Amino acid sequence: MNPTQGFAIQIIGERINPGFKSVKALFDNEDLPGIQALAVKQAEAGAAFQNVNIGARALTDPAFMGQVIRSIQEVVRTPLSFDFPSKNVQELCLSSYSLARANGQLPIVNSITEHRWDLMDLYGRFQFKVILMASERVEDGVAKGNKTADQIYGTARRAALRLKNDYGMPLDHIFIDMSISAIIADTQGLNRSTLDAIKAIGADPELKGVHMMGGLSNIGQQLPPKAADGSDLKNCLENAFLTLAVPLGFDYVLGTPWRGYAPLPEEHHVLKTYRDFLEQTGSNALRAVRKFYRA
Repeated sequence: MNPTQGFAIQIIGERINPGFKSVKALFDNEDLPGIQALAVKQAEAGAAFQNVNIGARALTDPAFMGQVIRSIQEVVRTPLSFDFPSKNVQELCLSSYSLARANGQLPIVNSITEHRWDLMDLYGRFQFKVILMASERVEDGVAKGNKTADQIYGTARRAALRLKNDYGMPLDHIFIDMSISAIIADTQGLNRSTLDAIKAIGADPELKGVHMMGGLSNIGQQLPPKAADGSDLKNCLENAFLTLAVPLGFDYVLGTPWRGYAPLPEEHHVLKTYRDFLEQTGSNALRAVRKFYRA
């Protein structure tokens, strides 16, 4: 059963990634049946796409990267997302991908940024969708991180319309990655900026059709495992963010398909505390964080 049933989001499965120790072991041992089993598990749990990341080995052992892609496509029909910033690696991934085995569904190139636009040189020879990073912009030829809602929204709008107007890419082939910060270190209102930017993008008629997504795994980083009510704090924080973001147009999560993403009721302790946290900055934000695990 899809754990997101009744909640208007879809999942890009994140588990084929050496950041997970058990998966790193699969790659180290070249355990292709194990990788296939993981792909099947994600597909059966309702993943709309599966992100494929084999780490730096994609550069040093491109043949293995291609082998992983073909092996996954032998057992699932889920379209894939290729997660590596190198044009050469992305070209290999796209060459290895079978449209037929994905029932004609295009893969995703993860990810495009304004200072990493060379990946779009592949468009035309290959057809694909893109994950577009809204967290960084180019200013006077220099890459800079975005911190305000206007900066995030402006970057997303500029880049998405460039993809549409210069490359003819349909807007619904664009997934804007709204970077979600760990609250433990968020003294500058970055979570608030992200939510405000999601609202601005969702309300922009020229961006109608784009998807908004993000990885939620950082939001509860370095916090205790339990909230004040004894619940899984990290999962509740992820769901608190989604409770606020999904109505604004956020519709995809890079996450674990069986994680259990669902809206929180208004009276839920973590949602109420997260709302309070969003209004704070500086040391007040740090004090607000303590409320998540202090009854």
